[in-house]
Amino acid sequence: MHIGVCRLTLRLPQAQSLKDKRQVARSLTARIHNQFNVAVAEVEDNDLWQRLTLGVCCVTNDAAHADQMMATVANFVAETRPDLELLDLQTEVISGV
Repeated sequence: MHIGVCRLTLRLPQAQSLKDKRQVARSLTARIHNQFNVAVAEVEDNDLWQRLTLGVCCVTNDAAHADQMMATVANFVAETRPDLELLDLQTEVISGV
């Protein structure tokens, strides 16, 4: 079993409040989950209204597939939300769990 983990840190330059941030977070997490069938959650920066950190996770039987899924999710976010700035991207594949 292989677990793919990705941490996306995004800057929301147009967010003027936590309400704006929550709207973007809910929309983006739902779209990622529906498109790729992966687990997605806001994992850090809960009180910063112009920064959003998402954790994405998938479980598979192939390490290459897990790595590819995380790269595809990151590309999806960059392509579908050009208004958001990708500050940091960290991926990891945990094998042999």
